[in-house]
Amino acid sequence: MIKCMLVATLFASLIFLIIDVIWLSFATKSFYRPLIGNLLTDTPVMWAAALFYILYVFGMALVVIQPCVDSTSLFKTVYTGFIFGLVAYGTYNLTNMAVIKGWSPTVTFVDMFWGGSLTALSATTGLYIAKKIVHY
Repeated sequence: MIKCMLVATLFASLIFLIIDVIWLSFATKSFYRPLIGNLLTDTPVMWAAALFYILYVFGMALVVIQPCVDSTSLFKTVYTGFIFGLVAYGTYNLTNMAVIKGWSPTVTFVDMFWGGSLTALSATTGLYIAKKIVHY
């Protein structure tokens, strides 16, 4: 079980990071900048971004992947991952919307859906690949 969880977490983290970097490279100019551009830095604070990915993957491993390792249905991973991502991204975005003047409701809801979808996809795909490799 532990080997499967670790392999799944490795694949899920790679999938999450690659897709999120692609999304951010396109969405920053065409989506985020027009809606909250005055709030964005010119360049990301890389240590903060790295710490986010480390913490997020740790949470995804413990809250989504580990409880789903023994499940025979990948659907559990899909909905658990979606809820985890929705809650995590929702916490960030809804707090920003509550306290930051000019925070976009569109950014809030698109980003929440993005977090849920990306987490569901990453965790589910990572676990699927791990089960094939580890023969779990």
